[in-house]
Amino acid sequence: MSSILFTNAYFYRFDQKQWEDQRPYPPYGTIYAAALMRSKGYEVSLFDTNLVHAANEIGPHLEDQPDFLVIYDDGFNYLSKMCLTVMRDAALEMIRLARPKVKHIIVCSSDSTDHPDHYLRAGADFVIQGEGELSLAELCDLLQNGEYQAARVILGVAFLEDGELVKNARRPVLRQLDDLPDPAWDLVELEGYRQIWQAGRGFFSLNIATTRGCPYKCNWCAKPIYGNRYNSRSPKRVAAEMAMLIQDKGAEYFWVCDDIFGLKPGWVQEFNQELKALGVQPRYKIQSRVDLLLKEDTIEALAESGLDEVWVGAESGSQSILDAMDKGTQVEQIYEATRLLKQKGVRVGFFLQFGYVGETKEDIDKTIQMVRDLVPDDIGISVSYPLPGTKFYDVVKAQLEEKQNWTDSDDLAMMYRGTFSPAYYRRLHRYVHKVFRLQQGWENLGNLIRRPFNIKLRQLRSILAMGYYLPTMLTDRIRLQRLSLQSANS
Repeated sequence: MSSILFTNAYFYRFDQKQWEDQRPYPPYGTIYAAALMRSKGYEVSLFDTNLVHAANEIGPHLEDQPDFLVIYDDGFNYLSKMCLTVMRDAALEMIRLARPKVKHIIVCSSDSTDHPDHYLRAGADFVIQGEGELSLAELCDLLQNGEYQAARVILGVAFLEDGELVKNARRPVLRQLDDLPDPAWDLVELEGYRQIWQAGRGFFSLNIATTRGCPYKCNWCAKPIYGNRYNSRSPKRVAAEMAMLIQDKGAEYFWVCDDIFGLKPGWVQEFNQELKALGVQPRYKIQSRVDLLLKEDTIEALAESGLDEVWVGAESGSQSILDAMDKGTQVEQIYEATRLLKQKGVRVGFFLQFGYVGETKEDIDKTIQMVRDLVPDDIGISVSYPLPGTKFYDVVKAQLEEKQNWTDSDDLAMMYRGTFSPAYYRRLHRYVHKVFRLQQGWENLGNLIRRPFNIKLRQLRSILAMGYYLPTMLTDRIRLQRLSLQSANS
């Protein structure tokens, strides 16, 4: 049987913000695809790019001249879904290096789905668009048997014919996820990940996925891989994989990297029971929606099963902006879900987004007030990012110039004309973080006064940091006012 070298195109070291954050995760989607191909008899190996220094380190892995090079990016990681140009360049470099040494090069990723011509003209033979496992298996079977013309008609692939791009119809997404084997964790050298986590965080975390896709229709959110379909693995399979990773790989914590965790009615409750039956209670974090969390006993079941932290797409404290985004949530639900989660001891993180079309200073102020009122445990701030295939992209595409992707995750460039200048949004990013940290300090100071013997070291540090955040926040506020006036006069 043929040999396949799998790799991925996310290099943590190329993204300074993420590298300094010291929370790298293995390429879960890549080892999922590798597991399927191994189950079909292929000899599989992995060049994991996440922790390496340069694309040319793939060289030694090509010496044995594998039959296939498959660049299969992790569709479960929001970092790879952002389609950062520094990662695209690395993928194209690996294609260039591999072209003389392998028979077939196949790419499957969010960026190649959006821009297949970049990869095909660099030397790839096929791009798989959308969910990749079944198309990959069919494609490799045909190619290894020399049936090149048959390979060009299968669903889900793009290729060049006489220099012109051909894109076949998408393959329907896989509905029975339990039909796939568990990811090939044995291919990953976990020690490098463990050392970074232990040095930076004091524990070891791994990633796991329980679902694919998202049925909601936020008009700025692209879904190039799984679309608007939502399919789940069984709670039994997920609990078993978690137990294995705890017992065999030493995982102490999990990032459940679903777009939306636990949407299927009863799933969370059954998952809780499966974990109990196995005698494990993992600590984990998820992404979810405030309206979903408020259904029935969801928060209670999540907390009981070991949920430590939940990140919600709060996006804005202005209902008019949430409605413009087609978010489908209410500001009041953000307040209620945050209150209930905190009561259960669950940490809450907010994804916040500024610069959406039509956003005003009043809308921005409402978002800042929401942060002050609720004091989440963490926040992540971005400016609205137009992704191909979204309603939001169609609205602003006439304003897009040459730069249509961020270089790295700390780029934060405004790629269209917002209400305010790009300088204003960069300063706003800094200002809101300082408001947030200052508010945390005030809250922790109150806790210190009320319960002086229960204070934790990180809370004490937060109080001491107020001496830095207060004057710098005031300085940023003054600069924001000036930038606001400049935008109004331009």
